[in-house]
Amino acid sequence: MKTRSPFLNYIAEYMLVRQYSLRTIDTYLRWIASYIHFHNKRHPASMGDNEVERYLEHLVLKQNVAPRTQATALNSLSFLYKHIIKKELSLNLNFARSKKQAKLPVVMTPEEVKMLMAHLNKRYYLIAALMYGSGLRVMKAEGQILTSDIKIFD
Repeated sequence: MKTRSPFLNYIAEYMLVRQYSLRTIDTYLRWIASYIHFHNKRHPASMGDNEVERYLEHLVLKQNVAPRTQATALNSLSFLYKHIIKKELSLNLNFARSKKQAKLPVVMTPEEVKMLMAHLNKRYYLIAALMYGSGLRVMKAEGQILTSDIKIFD
């Protein structure tokens, strides 16, 4: 999780010590770095509400991000100011909110699932069947597939 920035490394270390997930740390660091680059590498301590508002508006108006993406960026910056800078953002931030429609997930029909399951390698059948039957997300089983060298079916 090392970066070239001592400041971002400090944030990563702060989050690791407090047992944030690696995925959360990576996401927050990306948004914080993007925010800093957007403002020509100014240190966040020298900025505040106005700069956060401009950045969040830029995400919506120029990059056309989805509402959840904008919310994630805001959460990252809120964390930065509250825990790292020790200067909380205003509760009354005034910025354009994303109104982009959320994409609906692609869902397979039961027949498509049966066809897929019939073509799976026996090594992955059990994991796929458990995921489908219990509604597990890919992330939850992903680590098991990648790290599993147990030969159950061989």
